[in-house]
Amino acid sequence: MRPVHWLVLSCVAVVTCYFLLEIRLDRAFKPLSKLTGNSGKQSVADQAALTRTIPTFDGFDYEEQLVVLYNRVPKTGSTSFVNIAYDLCKQNRYHVLHINVTANMHVLSLPNQISFVRNVTKWHEMKPALYHGHMAFLDFSKFQIAHKPIYINLVRKPLDRLVSYYYFLRFGDNYRPNLVRKKAGNKITFDECVVQKQPDCDPKNMWLQIPFFCGHAAECWEPGSDWALKQAKRNLVNEYFLVGVTEQMYEFVDLLEKSLPRIFQGFREHYQNSNKSHLRVTSSKLPPNESTIQTIQRSKIWQMENELYEFALAQFEFTKKKLMQPDNKHLQQFMYEKIRPK
Repeated sequence: MRPVHWLVLSCVAVVTCYFLLEIRLDRAFKPLSKLTGNSGKQSVADQAALTRTIPTFDGFDYEEQLVVLYNRVPKTGSTSFVNIAYDLCKQNRYHVLHINVTANMHVLSLPNQISFVRNVTKWHEMKPALYHGHMAFLDFSKFQIAHKPIYINLVRKPLDRLVSYYYFLRFGDNYRPNLVRKKAGNKITFDECVVQKQPDCDPKNMWLQIPFFCGHAAECWEPGSDWALKQAKRNLVNEYFLVGVTEQMYEFVDLLEKSLPRIFQGFREHYQNSNKSHLRVTSSKLPPNESTIQTIQRSKIWQMENELYEFALAQFEFTKKKLMQPDNKHLQQFMYEKIRPK
């Protein structure tokens, strides 16, 4: 063939590739611009339907690759919540995995941190997944992870949590009634413990919710650290999808079901109508008297832990309020409009 023939063939090939690419791009973008109708508006329901049928440009399926990480604080009602997840995992087609760390340690070693992060991220056979365990917040962004898990958690009034744990170590609960606990046989009440200034009721034992939200830094685990409290607040707002309070477990479950139905569909009804709403109740627990309460509340540790609790509660109430329209009768909605070019 003559050079001019090669030139003509090359031009034809370039033009053909251009038109094929244009057609593919037009089809890819058409659902976002053409399917809105004459009004130029697209409801959230329409958009959600489209995201289920059209793959994202990075090939990531946000529904089927969903990973929720519940780094549960002890004695906050987490057992009741997790058992609902186990009950519904087969029906909703997701996996539940418990993170069991040696000797119930709350901080992972550095090698285990990177192993855990990579394992959770790349274990696709387990996705969608709900991971749960008594471990401190771990920042996945430090490990070059493009798609981080969604963190959730619950907090409880700090003195209530401490008193519950104090009696739990002595009398156990109705979940595993025959298991002998570490302080079994110790009959000293929490009030007597405070009067005698014994270590089991030391306010320093309340220093747990702050470090759980603060993370794996050494300063997080220093009781009374102002930096740890500030970091816990930052993480609660910036790194957690939702943090509920034990006293409003139903509302916590309701928000999760409305927001992440791929995993939490049916949680609300199951929590309300099954026997899982109060699954783990301490067998014998005496409420502290007024003198004990005043003594504990004078401590800096209680004041800081309570500040985190009140901060989390305010955020949770704000989130609940924004779920509804101003009339408090209809769910808030949003839509896309004024989409150009048509």
